[in-house]
Amino acid sequence: MTKRPARKAARGKAGAMPPIDRSIVLVGLMGAGKTTVGRRLARKLGLSFVDSDHEIEEAAGMSIAEIFETYGEAEFRAVERRVIARLMDGKPKILATGGGAFINGETRALIQETAISVWLDADVNVLVERTGRRNTRPLLKGGDPREILARLAAERSPIYAEAQLRVVSGDGPHDDVVTRVIEALTNRAAPKETARA
Repeated sequence: MTKRPARKAARGKAGAMPPIDRSIVLVGLMGAGKTTVGRRLARKLGLSFVDSDHEIEEAAGMSIAEIFETYGEAEFRAVERRVIARLMDGKPKILATGGGAFINGETRALIQETAISVWLDADVNVLVERTGRRNTRPLLKGGDPREILARLAAERSPIYAEAQLRVVSGDGPHDDVVTRVIEALTNRAAPKETARA
């Protein structure tokens, strides 16, 4: 009884979010703002927030950098895939993933089938500035960060583009990105809601 009136109110009120019936997974390069935006988005939508890198570190009892150094990237990706699969179970949530998670075909297929994928697309200059704040990025330790990020952007952007939604993550306030994500989610649901009306 209560769900139907709430749904009508959401349609009638401009900018209101439709009900979230599946998890929202943020993908994109390191430094795109997935964790910060994800936390704020979760608060705004009344959902729980999970960071897959944090969950991997908890499960392994070591940092991402240590996992890379000890076991290599291939093993890290296998662990990452298992952790994300576990996190996709249960109630809808906001999930921030590591930069390489969506590049893995199996992980990407799982996300696309069970969640709403949102690509936070940031300019290389923004990525360089943000990743420079912390020295915890294993993939940036082997050379010039700008060159590495530019190469990763060129390689990965066509795959990130397979995400269901794309939102630009600029150098402005993270709350602006949160607003754009909510707008994109609302617009995505609008045709379905209209058809049902």
